Amino acid sequence: MEKIQMTTPLVEMDGDEMTRIVWKMIKDELLLPFIDLKTEYYDLGLEYRNETNDQVTFDSAEATKKYGVAVKCATITPNAARMDEYDLKEMWKSPNGTIRAILDGTVFRAPIVVKGIEPYVGNWKKPITIARHAYGDVYKGVEMKVPGKGKAELVFTAEDGTEMRETIHDFDGEGIVQGMHNLNDSITSFAKSCFNYALETKQDLWFSTKDTISKKYDHTFKDIFQDIYDAEYADKFEAAGIEYFYTLIDDAVARVVRSDGGYIWACKNYDGDVMSDMIATAFGSLSMMTSVLVSPEGNYEYEAAHGTVQRHYYKYLNGEETSTNPIATIFAWSGALRKRGDLDGIEDLKVFADKLEEACIKTIEKGEMTGDLYLISTLENKKKLNTEEFIKAIRNTLDELMQ
Repeated sequence: MEKIQMTTPLVEMDGDEMTRIVWKMIKDELLLPFIDLKTEYYDLGLEYRNETNDQVTFDSAEATKKYGVAVKCATITPNAARMDEYDLKEMWKSPNGTIRAILDGTVFRAPIVVKGIEPYVGNWKKPITIARHAYGDVYKGVEMKVPGKGKAELVFTAEDGTEMRETIHDFDGEGIVQGMHNLNDSITSFAKSCFNYALETKQDLWFSTKDTISKKYDHTFKDIFQDIYDAEYADKFEAAGIEYFYTLIDDAVARVVRSDGGYIWACKNYDGDVMSDMIATAFGSLSMMTSVLVSPEGNYEYEAAHGTVQRHYYKYLNGEETSTNPIATIFAWSGALRKRGDLDGIEDLKVFADKLEEACIKTIEKGEMTGDLYLISTLENKKKLNTEEFIKAIRNTLDELMQ
């Protein structure tokens, strides 16, 4: 079969540990036999990030702005133990955080639904997409331990020297204090990305904060969303037959549990961090979760929602068999290829992406799966495969679909 031709490269961001091993398997077995794959390659493995003083991460983000579509492997965000393990110059920041800040993007995460992997919430029938704001709040927080009695204040000094001042707390003894911030421009980008993605996917959009308690901070999010919706998106949503509404975060949680799914739930940074893991686990597995970073300018970076699978990597290095689930990483590739095909008008590339995802789902529904899915699958006839066997099983299904 003649390979599918690409006209514009994808930005390819390689990663760390077991997901790096799986990354190569996916390319060799599922992509290169079918596509004349064009990528601009960036090695975001921790060793090379250390070697380049993390410049490679910044370069990969700028390349994403240039080409419009990227696909990223899972990467290590180092802690103190990793400093010693990899002999790092410094504790480099999260690559995901760096890329999100440069692209000013919103992360959309949705579960991959297959027969035999039943949601723990029985009435969930359709995927629930979490839209997570990816800037500020506790992730940019400044904090300190209070040693004893004293006053903690929130102070803003304007350019002309005038001050705004609020007392946070008069401490009678030891305690803790934290200051956090956000930017109206970033919240605006978050809102527009959410509205655009809802229109693109034709799904209702929910947005939730705690504005009844946080009457300035969270209320600003609510107001910006509503102002932008009223000015730019209300007519478009009505024409598309979809709905936008705001509700409190606690009401949203109750609504989500009672719903049958099939919508986008937009959350502030921390809420989205927590709720995306909850949604993933409640649908079955974090390894069955898609993730795409979307900027308001229309740049896309697809990745797996999980980490580098460190435990499996150490087993792999010791020559032991692993049964690592590659589905989320495969769907990162398929999402990026579909978007590339869409932007470049290459129908064959879009069809291939659809068939690659179909091959993954059909393989699992035939009862062939990795160990994590084997433990939770309700299928009667199922077989646990190791990492390589599972990818080859997907390849067999893909061959059938491509004929």
